[in-house]
Amino acid sequence: MLVTFQSNAYGNIMMFGDEAIRLIKMMGHSGTVPSAILAEAVPAALSNLLEGIHKEKQHTTSSKPVDTEDEVSIAHRALPLIALLESAVSHKCDVLWK
Repeated sequence: MLVTFQSNAYGNIMMFGDEAIRLIKMMGHSGTVPSAILAEAVPAALSNLLEGIHKEKQHTTSSKPVDTEDEVSIAHRALPLIALLESAVSHKCDVLWK
């Protein structure tokens, strides 16, 4: 399954379902697809996502062996979504995904 994130302030972003749902849950949402976040709630969702990624980084660096070069971290996978959310915050736009 692919999930497409959309906002009037940024281009569409497509992600594989598992990673997308994980990031949606980090934003403080239930993980339901399709769904949306209204413009007023986007700053909190962005803050939740950044906090979740920070916690994930701390947990990963303390529990994973050093030889994980082939894995793409959730922090790197989240970069396009973070950019979309930041743009939505600055333009006061809703964010939806389907």
